[in-house]
Amino acid sequence: MAGVCRADRGDFWEYESMKSRETLIRLKRFQVDEKRRQVAQIEMMIAEFERMANELDREIVAEQTRANVHDPAHYAYPTYAKAARQRRDNLMGSAGELKGQLDDAKAALAEAFEELKKVEILDERESARDRAADAVREQAEMDRIGLSRRGAYLGA
Repeated sequence: MAGVCRADRGDFWEYESMKSRETLIRLKRFQVDEKRRQVAQIEMMIAEFERMANELDREIVAEQTRANVHDPAHYAYPTYAKAARQRRDNLMGSAGELKGQLDDAKAALAEAFEELKKVEILDERESARDRAADAVREQAEMDRIGLSRRGAYLGA
């Protein structure tokens, strides 16, 4: 009876271990997905800032052409063009800061991906070990059955 309890307990721990591995893999996949979303979000913000800066560039050129003054230091330089240049410069500065954040986010994504791969490799190794142990148990059971039949055949 004690042997059965030990086997039951072993199956329980094996199940719990497998369950915790699956939970860890799901957690690591979630972290990778979250890092991917962060990278994508930062890339979209950079693209949007650059798009807005390009639009402001076109407006600045149009305003300069309309006023026929292209030198920002000139006293008659359009006020709207000055303000648009300042907004454009601010957008490009923000895009530059976001590029630094993007590099950090990509590094965090690469690290999270590495961690996921490590956990998946460990899980595969443990699964292969479990399959090998199951095969050994099955073979031992088949050997036991074969030997008992042989004994019954020889005894008859």
